[in-house]
Amino acid sequence: MAMRDEHGLRPELDADSEELVAHVAWYYYNDGLTQGDIAERLGLSRIKVSRLLDKGRQSGLIEVQINSPYEGCLKLQQELISTFGLADARVIPALDEAPAGARIGLAAAKFLMRRLEPRDLLAVGWGDAATTALHHLSPTIVKHEMSLVSLTGGVSLYVDGVGAHGQRSNVHLIPTPLRISSPDFAEMLRKEPYVQNVLAMALTARAAIVGIGAVSRTATLVRNGYCTNSEIELFARKGAVGDMLGYFYDRDGQVLSLDLHELVVAVLLEELKRIPTIIAAAAGPEKIEPILGALRGRFFNILVTDETTAAELLRRAE
Repeated sequence: MAMRDEHGLRPELDADSEELVAHVAWYYYNDGLTQGDIAERLGLSRIKVSRLLDKGRQSGLIEVQINSPYEGCLKLQQELISTFGLADARVIPALDEAPAGARIGLAAAKFLMRRLEPRDLLAVGWGDAATTALHHLSPTIVKHEMSLVSLTGGVSLYVDGVGAHGQRSNVHLIPTPLRISSPDFAEMLRKEPYVQNVLAMALTARAAIVGIGAVSRTATLVRNGYCTNSEIELFARKGAVGDMLGYFYDRDGQVLSLDLHELVVAVLLEELKRIPTIIAAAAGPEKIEPILGALRGRFFNILVTDETTAAELLRRAE
């Protein structure tokens, strides 16, 4: 239970203190670091870390979960919002030795838990971070009778994220692969009534979560067999810096004219903008150029990332 002062009120924290407490709380409660590990990482004494955790609990910032509206790095969040014209941002403390996708996915899920309302419709892209977010959201989706709709084909990409909880929820998946074997077949599938209905339904969602792919041989598209290494090299030579929903774009956020795009079954990036809240979850050195290109193309309006990525994005913007 959070402590209160003599007037029955929770003590207030200023922005700087709240940011430091949120740093410590994230490392302690979400990453499982010890107080000694946190002290060494942040250049504090172990006693100071312990007192910060106590202060967070007494102020109400920490209860069962981290209740900060920032839950990370306040200054970087505000700079991302003002520099790139975002509606909002969440920046979590960096932890180089932990997989970025899993941590960013958890942060995106926590953000959505505060934004989504009962019986909302959530549109979902794919990628490691989006799949992780969906996994963490599954119990909330079931509890509040929310619905899910996929933004792309590729049913297998969504099944892991939906999990056992999703089997009881209202889930609408595009029943095709992400990439089809020929343009004619892809066009025929897009005209199928059920596929058209799911694509149209996705654009009525109040919120969407998407991943941002890098143009590399380790990209999710390559790992899942939707692109070959030679294709990725070709796209890079044509100016591609990243992809969203299977569509590749250049550093200025312009979708490239590629034969591949005629084979993709997914919501178009221009149409995606009709969804009011579009959350992109991505972090890591290989995601800097993809995120910048997507920011310039205004493919999303909320970014969830880590502090190292955020700092580099802001440095490049200068």
